[in-house]
Amino acid sequence: MAFLVFGETGQVSKELGRLSDATCLGRNQADLTDPAACADVILDAQPSAVINAAAYTAVDRAEEEEALANVVNGDTPGAMARACAKLGIPFVHISTDYVFNGQGTAPFTPAADTNPLGAYGRSKLKGEELVRQSGATHAILRTSWVFSAHGNNFVKTMLRVSQTRDELNVVDDQIGGPTSARSIAEACLNIAEAIKTGPEKSGTYHFSGAPDISWHGFATEIFAQAGKQMMIHPIPTSEYPTPAARPGNSRMDCTSTEQQFGIKRPDWKADLAEVLAELASLG
Repeated sequence: MAFLVFGETGQVSKELGRLSDATCLGRNQADLTDPAACADVILDAQPSAVINAAAYTAVDRAEEEEALANVVNGDTPGAMARACAKLGIPFVHISTDYVFNGQGTAPFTPAADTNPLGAYGRSKLKGEELVRQSGATHAILRTSWVFSAHGNNFVKTMLRVSQTRDELNVVDDQIGGPTSARSIAEACLNIAEAIKTGPEKSGTYHFSGAPDISWHGFATEIFAQAGKQMMIHPIPTSEYPTPAARPGNSRMDCTSTEQQFGIKRPDWKADLAEVLAELASLG
């Protein structure tokens, strides 16, 4: 399949480019603040499938730039999906656990009620709704806690901090599934193929790494695998205030993803080992 990917330097788009011969579009080729222009790119390219791996991801800044986040994460994916509907091609759109309020301890199913805590989550939910309304064969893939050897993410932040400190406070009451960008990219490619031949599988799906763990637990594993000595103190979210509220429960039920596509939750510890090895090779 000839894949067209929105995103070029992001974590998932980087992996999509490595795993396939997809055409990955950067900001100079696709202005995400211009929904119509992004739709025209699709109509002109006539690809076999489109994957949207681009987004406004500045969670805290979105509280002040909600209008911009709504365009990039909402209006533009909607326009992309409508263009795909015109061409009769599948559209895979990456969404987030932030569409939920993060309450409770049970994993959220794809059908669970959405209730975002902040502007970023609201903008992503708007995108989901417009994609569903587009008439396109589509898969909305909600994921969480993305990490890789590229871009900005928790793994790289922890390693950077460890260069100058030997003690660290890390939140212990937010629980979720760390997910490697490579695993997400592989899932997107497989799902795009599947819904092209089986459009009845269109819908919303969840995909996150296993097992679920706290940020503190994730940090502990990062330093253990990296062979770094670090004293990590568990703290509650209340001791680490941020402009935008974070969901306390980011557990996601990924059962339907495995049932429909045969894609199991990836082992994030194994994926972490690969990312750390890549980072080591990069110096």
